Amino acid sequence: MADQLHTQPSPTDPAGDADQQAHHGLQARAVAVSIILLIISLIWMRQAGIIALGVQIGESVPVIPAIAAVLLLAAIGPLLNRLPKAFHFPRHQSLLVYAFLCIAVSMSSVGVVRQILPQLTVPFYFASPDNNYAQIQDDIPSWLAPKDPEAIRGMYEGTEDGAVIWGPWILPLIVWTIFILANFIVIYALMLVFRRQWIEKEHLTFPIVRLVMDMSDYGDGGAIGAFLRNPLMWTAFALAAIYNLMNMLQAWNPAIPALGKYYDLSSVLTERPWSALRPMSLAWRPENFGIGYLVSTEVLLSVWVFYLMLRFSNFTAVLAGYEIPGMPFATEQAYGGYLALGIVLFWMGREHIAEILRKAFTGDPTIDDSGEPFSYKTTVWAAIIGFAAMMIIAVQAGMYVWMAGLYFIIILIFAVTYARVRAEAGAPMVWLFPIMKQWQMMTYIGGSAPLQRGTGFGNLTVFTLFYWLSRGYFPTMSGYQVEGFKIADEARIKQRTMIIWMIVALLVGLLGAYYLHLQAYYSFGANILEGGTTEGGSRVRAAAAAWESLSSWVDTNSMPDVRRTTAAGVGFLVTVGLVLLRSMFLRFPLHPLGYVMVTSYGGPIWGPFFLVWIIKTIILRVGGMRLYRQLIPFFLGLVIGHYFAAGVVWGSISLINEMYRRYGVWFG
Repeated sequence: MADQLHTQPSPTDPAGDADQQAHHGLQARAVAVSIILLIISLIWMRQAGIIALGVQIGESVPVIPAIAAVLLLAAIGPLLNRLPKAFHFPRHQSLLVYAFLCIAVSMSSVGVVRQILPQLTVPFYFASPDNNYAQIQDDIPSWLAPKDPEAIRGMYEGTEDGAVIWGPWILPLIVWTIFILANFIVIYALMLVFRRQWIEKEHLTFPIVRLVMDMSDYGDGGAIGAFLRNPLMWTAFALAAIYNLMNMLQAWNPAIPALGKYYDLSSVLTERPWSALRPMSLAWRPENFGIGYLVSTEVLLSVWVFYLMLRFSNFTAVLAGYEIPGMPFATEQAYGGYLALGIVLFWMGREHIAEILRKAFTGDPTIDDSGEPFSYKTTVWAAIIGFAAMMIIAVQAGMYVWMAGLYFIIILIFAVTYARVRAEAGAPMVWLFPIMKQWQMMTYIGGSAPLQRGTGFGNLTVFTLFYWLSRGYFPTMSGYQVEGFKIADEARIKQRTMIIWMIVALLVGLLGAYYLHLQAYYSFGANILEGGTTEGGSRVRAAAAAWESLSSWVDTNSMPDVRRTTAAGVGFLVTVGLVLLRSMFLRFPLHPLGYVMVTSYGGPIWGPFFLVWIIKTIILRVGGMRLYRQLIPFFLGLVIGHYFAAGVVWGSISLINEMYRRYGVWFG
């Protein structure tokens, strides 16, 4: 088990002053630096992530600009502290800059606005006699999506002068901003509910917070912090940088040897039944090696054991003579597992939740909420009003009340589960959840017929407008929210300041994302951006897939998918079973978090976690906790070195050279 996170304040940090109980607010200099760095990040993302499609700097966890900001401020902060006080930039302010960039930059990345804009426009631009988009268009409210033909054509084909046709976009973007803000606030309220249990009672390790706190450490007497002076950290940094450098050089000259991004084990699995184990590869992901070192050995063990069990389940089926397309239905199992684990988390916190509700609605004087960022009453009403706003928008647009409520509740449960994965396991992957399954399982379970009224498809049409909630990664912002609580605790930042500042980051980030994407689309055309040729890049194709499903349901109702529904049920039962076994047997080695992680996105994590499990087990047996702690800087150095080389350096090269296409870096 990784040691509990504890960061001592340095003498040069105001958190180390005589008043150990001081809590810091937000300074104007941090606001200015945050805005300047966001503008730079948006320009960077426009070229590297949308036009060049070389590096998605907003897809990593944490986002590359936030990592770069922490490193930059950790390097110059101690020097600034030697100058007059007006120039000081305290450590806690650099952490507020980090928190701002994590949220604001994410809005412009691949999983939020870049997913929303195509979702609103695909059924208009790609309508043809071969599909039913013309019929679907009538059910899309003009206040949720632009309907002006010229505005939509300009988005996909560009305009002559590159000017954005803003008029038809204003109202839809305002409504979606309200919806996103409401969703963000509801998730924040849920994180407030679990904050005390996870941080103060369970003392979860928060591996990513450990990384950020160590990087941001200011040293004594104006010197660089101890972490950034540690030779083990720089050794690992160099190893990760060399790994990426060799891959970069190979992009220019294929004769140069390099590890590549993974080792394909499938090349030796060519004959039946062994080919049933495919795909299987060992990913070289330095960030997963590094963060994995801070993950408990139980979770590490569970990840690779469950991954191999999944692969061998298909092997066993083939060996028995069953060729089942889609087997082992991993993401469907993840859906059931995520749902079960979320319900378990609510059940485990039921007493605290009951206290919150009792205090909010009765004002029970025996319940003290004075130590909370906001009163329980404020938290509960924020959640109620936020959820009501989400429901009103969906229902007014034409979605059934029960369907909107069920869909949004599932989205929120998944957000809580993902936050737990980040708090306890810290895997630096924003896509570590069952992508699309919140949306797809609604039709897999009962088919499409129960979701329409007579021959009308208004409910399903609006449901498809909200497809981006499960296809994108906006609900995973819960990870940054709960980590923000831990950072505020460690750096003695006012929790209320952190919350409000991250909400501001959301709004500023959305404004920047709207401008960034529409300006790029109207200048170049969405058809050819993000890897597109004539029919859009990956995000356009993802949106089109959902609309194509709806178009097919107009002609023929989809039938319930028994196999996928069964797989979801299996995932639910396995997760509940693991929770029960761990409650009955204290030394039971398999962890439900490992199961939901590997069924969600096991390919990139099982190999690194397997190797780290071996290394960490040997270290703990040979040198114990003392040696384990001494080696933490080395493994965190792997993360920083990879993010710097693959994110900052290669991301910058992507701005000026097209060799990035031979070595695409995807952090998600």
